[in-house]
Amino acid sequence: MLRRSVAAFNVPVTVYRVLRYDYVPDVLEKRPPHRQAHLSYITGYKEKGMVKMGGAFDPAAEGAMIVMKGTREEVEEFARNDPYVREGLVTKWSVRDWNVVVEE
Repeated sequence: MLRRSVAAFNVPVTVYRVLRYDYVPDVLEKRPPHRQAHLSYITGYKEKGMVKMGGAFDPAAEGAMIVMKGTREEVEEFARNDPYVREGLVTKWSVRDWNVVVEE
């Protein structure tokens, strides 16, 4: 996990990557045949320590967010190989750095 400090305040910062998915409008109808593969894929990355949390927005048709550890390249590789992306359920995805200053 990447850690930085905010120099002006000497506050430790943990950097996560936030992966954002936009779904096709009828994702709830199209996802059942791919859902188990998608969840197994994410679980594999969780077991490697890369996935911190993730899930769909409410309503689910508005997309999803996955908070991850690792490099931008690793997160982009994760997205490209996610069954939902490969099967066309994700219309667009993006990765953003998230500088966290308060954690559990």
